[in-house]
Amino acid sequence: MTQTPIHQLDLNFRNRQGAIAAYLIRHSSGAVMVESGPGSTIEALKADLAAHGLIPRDVTHVLLTHIHLDHAGAAGWLAQQGAQVYVHPVGAPHMLDPQKLLASALRLYGDKMDSLWGQFLPVPLDKLTDVQDGQEIAIGSLRFTGIHTPGHAKHHVAYLFEDVCFTGDIGGVRIPGPSYLRLPMVPPETHIEDWRASLLRLRQIGFRRVAPTHFSIYDEAATHLTLCLHTLDEAERWLEREMPADPPIETLREHFVTWQRVQGLEAGIFGEALELYEIANPTWMGADGLQRYWHKFRAAS
Repeated sequence: MTQTPIHQLDLNFRNRQGAIAAYLIRHSSGAVMVESGPGSTIEALKADLAAHGLIPRDVTHVLLTHIHLDHAGAAGWLAQQGAQVYVHPVGAPHMLDPQKLLASALRLYGDKMDSLWGQFLPVPLDKLTDVQDGQEIAIGSLRFTGIHTPGHAKHHVAYLFEDVCFTGDIGGVRIPGPSYLRLPMVPPETHIEDWRASLLRLRQIGFRRVAPTHFSIYDEAATHLTLCLHTLDEAERWLEREMPADPPIETLREHFVTWQRVQGLEAGIFGEALELYEIANPTWMGADGLQRYWHKFRAAS
């Protein structure tokens, strides 16, 4: 069976290649994008589309894995150009009115908010479609299946297309190079048990390739998902060692950043590669997400 070409668009986030991808798939009436990237990378997106002989109005559909700014920030702008935007039902209200989402992000990023993420425009109601679990999405001759995959966020969807799964953030952050990845355990919805269940479900489905938003397409999907599960187990063990002492968040951040850095160095991640992982997934936010998970779910039980 002939594979449909999938074009990886590098959105050149913070003027660095290899941090945030969107994926472009042509069809008879235009093109589908998986992810939109943030509003701050629209100019790079225009250039990427032009390199494929396209303009923004040629993008007919945008499939979002979730509504975090690095994945969905430019979706409203693409909707203004005519694209239909697909998103988890829980995320849909925030795409219609992103004010609560932006207020939450502002607490995290402060005065860096605009320079990092740019403008996040709302998606008009008639341009927004909910993706149900297991739903087939037919776009011309293309067929996608949305799989609800909570763990990184409740509103996370992975998309199956032919032999590839677009995993958003549930499949981790993996930069081409050594066999190593990180899991972006950001607040407010990181949930270890849900994450593990989502990875096991994806592994059971059985596709050949995996395409995380951060970054690139990898063969041997089963091996990739096993690495995700191993990384999740290690993070859970680290958390169980740290949290009985109930350290303040500043201390937990320091310990988590050090632990992640040592892990990376042991796997052969040095210099620019280590910096690129930080750009794609700021480590300190993982401490915040894990602390919230611990107090909400583990300490309570």
